[in-house]
Amino acid sequence: MNFIKRAFWSVKARTGKSILLLIVLTVISVLVLSGITIQTAADQSSILAREKLGGEVTLTVDREKLMAQQQSQAQNGERPRFQSVPLPLDSAEGLTGSDYVKGYNYYSTTSALAKDFTAVGSDDTTETDEQGGFGGGGRMMAGDVSVEGIVFSDSTSSFLNGDASIVEGRHLTEDDLNKEVTLIEKNLASENDLKVGDTITISNTDDTKSTVEIVGIYETTAEMDERAQNFAFLNPSNQLFVPYTVANTLKGTTDTIDRAVYYMKDPADIPAFISEAEKSSSIDFDQFKLDANDQLYQQMMGPIENVASFSNNVVFLVTIAGAIILGLIVMMTIRERKYEMGVLLAIGEKKGKLVGQFLVEILIVAVLAMGISTLSGNLVANQIGEQLLQQEITQSEQAADTPASFRRMPFQPSNVQDVGTLDELSIHTTGEDLMKLFGIGMIVVIFSTLIPSLTVLRLNPKAILTKQD
Repeated sequence: MNFIKRAFWSVKARTGKSILLLIVLTVISVLVLSGITIQTAADQSSILAREKLGGEVTLTVDREKLMAQQQSQAQNGERPRFQSVPLPLDSAEGLTGSDYVKGYNYYSTTSALAKDFTAVGSDDTTETDEQGGFGGGGRMMAGDVSVEGIVFSDSTSSFLNGDASIVEGRHLTEDDLNKEVTLIEKNLASENDLKVGDTITISNTDDTKSTVEIVGIYETTAEMDERAQNFAFLNPSNQLFVPYTVANTLKGTTDTIDRAVYYMKDPADIPAFISEAEKSSSIDFDQFKLDANDQLYQQMMGPIENVASFSNNVVFLVTIAGAIILGLIVMMTIRERKYEMGVLLAIGEKKGKLVGQFLVEILIVAVLAMGISTLSGNLVANQIGEQLLQQEITQSEQAADTPASFRRMPFQPSNVQDVGTLDELSIHTTGEDLMKLFGIGMIVVIFSTLIPSLTVLRLNPKAILTKQD
């Protein structure tokens, strides 16, 4: 008799045990499908978050190593000197062509004196000059205005996080390099009756002057620093954006910058980008370092990644436990049906077909269980996923509840955006999820059936029949 037909009749004849097996397999299938579905949703959310936020890697001086050198000098009896090391421009340019990079920016920062205009919160220029330049009036040693030398103004942190926006004119681009142009803040323009197309003059301590044309006016919502009362250049309204070539002129340098920022196509590529740079670039990593800035991505994805990790463990544990439970059920079933097996073997049935019959019986029930889990898996996955995610979000918020004064050091600007975590998962079962469930289900069924069936292959018909009570 065909062993497949016997399998169907056996499942029908043993209704109670078949229902019990169906329940067990359904629970296993639902939990496995829920875990797989949550993993898929987390992966999709991760992709969306990466596309939205991107990632940054900053090439800058390694201050830790410089501090270590300073301490070494102090131990040797030398007078420690901390001097910032400028970054060679050619070293920074060598990384812009990487396949992992979608954009970049260079920064060269300094401060300057306002020669023919008045900085916001500062005394009139003429009065200050009469009082002795840097030391007189409201003007401090650092100058009146801060000068941010860049390549692309629209990719600076102020514009990226929404603290600043263009209200008139245009942004600075790489086409403006070696040109004397600038962006000024709206309040500074208003107090000095300046508009796009006008020129202003700034200078350094050596009276090296630069007359720059205003090509854009921006508005900032950055909070006023308390120290701006004594240091005018700290007032957000007194920040000028210029090409880094202009800033370098004021600093008396040409082929160096302070730091370079590289914007990744995908934050997941940051380790590969850093590894590539360390192997093939001309950067002196004894003095400089590549600092990954993916806090926003980690902040947004932290809870979801934890949920995905938990769901991965669920799939693994449920698969192992399901195989063990199913194997025990099959083992008990085989023991109860030894007489049936002995009779079949006695009339010439092959042992392989007996094992095949057990396998088909389990597969029939498993297919039904997978069908049921397909209908209910979405609902269960949503409930489990949302509950786990909310728990992770709550823990994440509690961990982040630290006073701002503990997180910021003096004179350290805040460049991190206020980005919330992803608080929901788009959970739905895909065809790929069902294929994974089917594959895992087949593995569980095969192993949990074949291993207990080894007892059948070890016995002969006579031994089975004579041991029958």
